[in-house]
Amino acid sequence: MRLAALAVGTAVALGGFAVAPATAADTVTTADAATLSGIVLGVGADESQRIVTWYSSADTAQVVQLVPTASLVDGAFPADAVTYAATGGANIATSGGYNRHAVLTGLQEDTAYSYRVGAEGGWSQAYSFRTQSFEGDYDFLFFGDPQIGASGDVAKDQAGWKDTLDVALAANPDSELLVSGGDQVETANTEAQWTAFLAPDKLRQYPWAATIGNHDVGGKAYEQHLYTPNTDRSAALYSNGNPTSNTSGGDYWYIYKDVLFIDLNSNSYATSQGGGGDDAHVAYVTDVVNAHGADAKYTVLVYHHAIYSAASHAKDSDNKARRVDFTTAFSDLGVDLVLQGHDHVYTRSYLIKNGAKADADEQPGAADVYAGPGGVLYVTADTASGSKYYDITAPDSSGTSGAGNGADPLDASRYWYNSVQNQEHVRTYVKVQVRNDQLVVENIRSGTCAAPNAAVELSKVSWCGPDSGASAAQPVGSVVDSVTVHPYHGDGQEIQVAVPEAAPGEFGWTIDGHNGLVDLGTAVEKDGTYFEAAGQLNAITVSDTRRSQAPWSISASVGDFRDASKTFPGSYLGWTPAVVQAGAGARAGGSIGSGFDGGTGLSVSSTLGYADQGHESGTAQLGAGLDLKIPSAVETGSYRATLTITALSS
Repeated sequence: MRLAALAVGTAVALGGFAVAPATAADTVTTADAATLSGIVLGVGADESQRIVTWYSSADTAQVVQLVPTASLVDGAFPADAVTYAATGGANIATSGGYNRHAVLTGLQEDTAYSYRVGAEGGWSQAYSFRTQSFEGDYDFLFFGDPQIGASGDVAKDQAGWKDTLDVALAANPDSELLVSGGDQVETANTEAQWTAFLAPDKLRQYPWAATIGNHDVGGKAYEQHLYTPNTDRSAALYSNGNPTSNTSGGDYWYIYKDVLFIDLNSNSYATSQGGGGDDAHVAYVTDVVNAHGADAKYTVLVYHHAIYSAASHAKDSDNKARRVDFTTAFSDLGVDLVLQGHDHVYTRSYLIKNGAKADADEQPGAADVYAGPGGVLYVTADTASGSKYYDITAPDSSGTSGAGNGADPLDASRYWYNSVQNQEHVRTYVKVQVRNDQLVVENIRSGTCAAPNAAVELSKVSWCGPDSGASAAQPVGSVVDSVTVHPYHGDGQEIQVAVPEAAPGEFGWTIDGHNGLVDLGTAVEKDGTYFEAAGQLNAITVSDTRRSQAPWSISASVGDFRDASKTFPGSYLGWTPAVVQAGAGARAGGSIGSGFDGGTGLSVSSTLGYADQGHESGTAQLGAGLDLKIPSAVETGSYRATLTITALSS
């Protein structure tokens, strides 16, 4: 039996924030006659950055001015407000004017900020956003194809798009990212559509993580409006192989609170187009994961063309090609979740490994899925604006793996790869909850059959509601689908702990180094009656510089060991504490034997180390030898438990 990593963790629930509403002025004319428009807040390279992009009618020097909102004086920016110089260039002729962007760096966590763009004598109005804790759980929202203009009525499409953002963020105000599925607009260089897309003030309050769709690629407006971090604009990542042409492209990545996001220009998929095709994207993803994957707990890929969808594009030859080109690489690289758009329908795949269903026994609509080695979840989002819907199509006889579009053996009405397929002709969005050891993915209704719903209002579709219109529309905020993805941890078991920073003159503790896995290895059978494994706790550094010389203690307890539905009690774990490095008056706690020999083991909180009143100030290191004994009747598996560490001090 493999007993790999004992997880050491303190779960910390991190709260959200309330964003101050921004005024909806879309343009401002500055003192030097420059008109500023299209201001949008974008995602940065990490949680301490944001990118602001806008248009200017004049080629003048401009900046972003940023200040903590609390420092505003009667709404005015103080003289010491930080400024970030903007860069950019001339727009293409169909757009007119110039584009500007500035990267806001050095943001502090849990801080409300206000910003404005322009120059002295001509500023935009102020907008606000708030950072949250840079560690721990968080939510982000994923939006499929607003595609403003697709219905033929830009105003109706804009109304639906704005309403989805308002509904989603009213229900989830603490969400930290807005992630795009692509196709912001219907026609790449039609600025009236871009103006409508960028009109909602939520896009100036929450960071938009852009994705390029097939309707965005046909011009430079996408790149002009939506500057992205860490972007590789190599020729191979453009569909025509020419980044200087009148088209947009490139791939980019960023890390946000333990999630590595990689965003691909899926418009480039075949070398016959002129670019590097899917092979170039696979190479890019491989390089990014190799370089940065260890810095994150999860890897999420985002691109436009859904390879496991169920509507008009399900059988497209280009999507079949991607289905073959991408999936084995994504499984091998440990990708957890793939978010897609393009097909204007909601689908949630089974877990897919190497282009096939990972577990033939996974049931349709399962509420919990366990990734196993190489299992990847693929999600397609329906339209967030209601501008256009595609109806679900029927499987064919082309096969149930690889590029095939055959029927699911468990339900012949669905494609083999889809656990859930849904089309109601109502607006929806996808909420992703990033948690310590799971991703929760939900598809949520942001509208009903009533306006704003352009495709329904304009009779672009003949029915609306669940069951092809046979059932009444469900209310706004109701959940279409929900699944919890439990990631695969290999033969090891991860250790995680949230550690606060110790301020000068205070008591604090940290886990040394990178808090690597405490690997108990493979348990050894003893006397045919029990298994035994041993290891060493990662050293815990305690620092106490308080003048009070007050007593302190560090204790811990362990929960049950689990492997999916299998479990055994944490009481079977014992330890022998030790002072690894003397200081701060540290003394080792007493030894606790495995409960296998009688007693409660570490299932009850036990002292790792302590110091009495009047101890000297300084730093100490505490450690412990771990001893695990379990009955031989425990089922084979790779088990994980959480050791919760508690610090107490007067």
